[in-house]
Amino acid sequence: MELLQLVIGGLANGCIYGLVALGFVLIYKASEGVNFAQGDMMMLGAFIALGLGNSEQAGLPFGLAVIIAIVLMFGIGWGVERVVVRRIFGQPQFALVILTIALGFVFRFVAGSIWGYTPLVLETPFAGMNLRGGGIVISVSDLVTIAVTVVLTLALWAFFAFTKIGLAAQAASQNQMAAYIVGVPVMRINSLIWGLSGAVATVAGVLYATRGAIDPNIGLLGLKAFAAAVIGGLGSLPGALLGGLIIGVVEPVAGRYAPGELAKMSPYIIMLLVLVTRPGGLFAQIQMKKV
Repeated sequence: MELLQLVIGGLANGCIYGLVALGFVLIYKASEGVNFAQGDMMMLGAFIALGLGNSEQAGLPFGLAVIIAIVLMFGIGWGVERVVVRRIFGQPQFALVILTIALGFVFRFVAGSIWGYTPLVLETPFAGMNLRGGGIVISVSDLVTIAVTVVLTLALWAFFAFTKIGLAAQAASQNQMAAYIVGVPVMRINSLIWGLSGAVATVAGVLYATRGAIDPNIGLLGLKAFAAAVIGGLGSLPGALLGGLIIGVVEPVAGRYAPGELAKMSPYIIMLLVLVTRPGGLFAQIQMKKV
């Protein structure tokens, strides 16, 4: 029973890792770049929802606060691409890596300046609610996390697979110059995808906040999410979710049955094993570039 309890809790954690990993995949599918500020966007989205829902000035209902936070973070993601990322268009991908690492520090500083560094709790309508059966306790917040993650992953997969914008985004990721020549609005699509990644990060942040306290340093969770994206394959949305679930389940099990240091390193050990045996990830999408 103890192992099953650990696995159930790990699945919920893995869903959060998977959602943050989806943000990495979104940016990669659109531009073949990596946004290392994705975890900090998750953190900022969670704090915006908390500020709208918990403060005496706003005090909005939970659902409305989350929706507004998602819209605001969509705008922030869109603005980051338009104002900052677009300035290095055409530069080596390494420039984007350095830029987004710096953005992460900025987001942490902004959150710390506004909300402080003391852990805060987001008030939710299902806080403390649990389901019990067969000696197992399942948190309602865990069930909500799993359900929202599955639905959002399927929606994003359908977006890229069946919509004109999604297909155009994939074309731009294959060859931005060729896509631009044939009429794909590459710049506009990049802005849209960055906005979408901000919205997805906010969902992940809110779900994380429903399961515990938050502080500006939770953005570092993005490192584990990046490992999840690599494990699943940076170009694969289902792969990102699978990678997150693998890390989410392995972490608590390793923490219970393995030495402490090994448990902390488990996500990165798994990533190294996958890179050695399957460099493209478990859902590698190896294909020729279209020109």
